[in-house]
Amino acid sequence: MKKEETTTLKKLTFSGHDTFHCRQLWLKKGYDFIKNGKKFVDDDAVITLGVGKNMVSAIHFWMKAFGLLDKNGNTTDFANYIFDSDNGKDPYLEDNATLWLLHYQLITQNLSSTYNYIFNDLRKERIEFTKDNFLSFIERKSSEVGFSQFNKKTVSTDFDVFLKTYNRTDEQVKDREDTFSGLLTDLNLLQEEKRKLDDKRTVTYYSLPNTNRSDIPEEIILYTILDGKDFQKSISFNTISQDTDQAGLVFAIGKSALLEKIQGVIANPKYKKYGLILNDHAGIKELQFSTKPEKFEVLNNYYGN
Repeated sequence: MKKEETTTLKKLTFSGHDTFHCRQLWLKKGYDFIKNGKKFVDDDAVITLGVGKNMVSAIHFWMKAFGLLDKNGNTTDFANYIFDSDNGKDPYLEDNATLWLLHYQLITQNLSSTYNYIFNDLRKERIEFTKDNFLSFIERKSSEVGFSQFNKKTVSTDFDVFLKTYNRTDEQVKDREDTFSGLLTDLNLLQEEKRKLDDKRTVTYYSLPNTNRSDIPEEIILYTILDGKDFQKSISFNTISQDTDQAGLVFAIGKSALLEKIQGVIANPKYKKYGLILNDHAGIKELQFSTKPEKFEVLNNYYGN
């Protein structure tokens, strides 16, 4: 019995950002800071980064949450690929494809539990949800995985940061600085609707509906397939469309649109040498490779254009 309880224990994280959502240039700023041999605990970090002490901690947190730093505090291959000053593909995040990659990183790194739970689990249970729905959901999940440090106030604040990351409200639009500070608002993933319960009460509902996501390049989808769950030379379409941390859930993309993007990859002459086919046996579709491409090579095909 004790052994089973130990295996269910799971560390969840709902803090570390000091209530600051990730601003537009923070990741590049943090990347250059580390590459210049600096550390976030340095006494002069506030001066070097040009932000307040709490923001220094927040930048450090988001660097880890987006998978730009490894456990030893060094920049990751992904961070170098995007943010390197000389060879980085999109250091100033001018291409929406890079934002989709960062979104994927944020969900799948699972160093900020709110994001992973909302995209992988909550939206499976609820087409739309309120903040109270979310808090109840996290309280239940905390109990299920043996996380005893659930704090409603902390989780509530984390949800507010989540909203600022993805949702550009009317209030934000009025504030020019805040308008450009929500890193992933341009992805238009999160929908908001206010509903009147009566003359005195209004409730805000949120949703992450599946859409065609026409602005996600096919290469981004292929990258996430190659980066995701370990597999040899085949992976089922059902896995890609509905498993945890796979493209279907992470990008909130409809099955038909996802299938279309995969078929686009297969038809692309650049990938002919990898022998990609979509095998359909008794209605079960499976993406197969004769040779698996390297994931950053796939991104090179996109950014090279």
